[in-house]
Amino acid sequence: MIIFATLNKKVQFTLEHTDAQSKARAGKMVTDHGVIETPIFMPVGTVASVKGVHQRELKEEINPDIILGNTYHLFLRPKTQILQQAGGLHKFMGWDRNILTDSGGYQVYSLSANRKIKEEGVKFKSHIDGSMHMFTPEKVMEIQRVIGADIIMAFDECTPYPCEYNYAKRSMHMTHRWLDRCMAHLDKTPFTYDFSQSFFPIVQGSTYKDLRIQSAEYIANAGAEGNAIGGLSVGEPAEEMYAMTEVVCDILPKDKPRYLMGVGTPINILENIALGIDMFDCVMPTRNARNGMLFTAHGTINIKNKKWEDDFSPIDEMGTTFVDKEYSKAYLRHLFAANEYLGKQIATIHNLGFYLWLVREARKHILAGDFTSWKNIMVKQMDKRL
Repeated sequence: MIIFATLNKKVQFTLEHTDAQSKARAGKMVTDHGVIETPIFMPVGTVASVKGVHQRELKEEINPDIILGNTYHLFLRPKTQILQQAGGLHKFMGWDRNILTDSGGYQVYSLSANRKIKEEGVKFKSHIDGSMHMFTPEKVMEIQRVIGADIIMAFDECTPYPCEYNYAKRSMHMTHRWLDRCMAHLDKTPFTYDFSQSFFPIVQGSTYKDLRIQSAEYIANAGAEGNAIGGLSVGEPAEEMYAMTEVVCDILPKDKPRYLMGVGTPINILENIALGIDMFDCVMPTRNARNGMLFTAHGTINIKNKKWEDDFSPIDEMGTTFVDKEYSKAYLRHLFAANEYLGKQIATIHNLGFYLWLVREARKHILAGDFTSWKNIMVKQMDKRL
């Protein structure tokens, strides 16, 4: 279709190295808000805030090149008119690096009892005040223009797991038709602010290989600046996730960044890097942190367990952030036992710092040529409960 050819290219992506023993890649993306070195993990800042972390700590300690916001949540609160008055999400939240916005397809999926999906779009009830709204592909593109993220996502339907084949097939084709509408609308819609935006379509097809192949081919032919894989990490076994990711990565263009949406555990991330994924996001490091679960290179820690009560060693001997060096396991356990908010904040900074350390170490080993052997060691180590 002509609309595929007329979109301007905004993200510059350079593939720097591919691992000889796997499909792991090290690359570099450049946008108007800076460089993104891949593989990368994007902390989730759903409502213009990464939960429990100041922007200063996010920049100085965790130091991500890009974070994620969500169209559905930002549309409902603070509302797009407030964001436009502020000059866009970057200025509103005081973040001068890259932002990616999810189009809201996953949130619509999660509101199964309060939404109705039609060809036109999705009618849904706000979880905040019960008000009714309609998302169409065109409206979602307009909202993301106003939010002003550097990378914006196509509006899609995220199917559940398990999903009946015929439903998955119908949903996939509708997602493709919605993609055509997204791209046609973007083609005639100017940028809202003084920087460019890049657009990623989303591969769907549930856990059916033939559907994933069809969808990957359709998305690859769209010629967008990057591509995403959706509809995984929704309850399917990890082996099925990896199988679908491998099928899709073999089809998506090698010269474009690949984003696996909503994934996942540290082990999931390493295994999917090995399959050719460049970008990840997940609420797991922040959500698990608030429940006292810490990720480390040697396994997971439930800091609320009594065994840490008199352990005065650092939270993590590696010391990827200042909290790992300054606070002990015993102190952090005490904060959780006392239900002090500071405990959740410290745990969140640690987990996000670990996730960013992990993808950056993966990048170093890809460039050094020993990623596969390092990955295999890390997967064994991280699969332990300490």
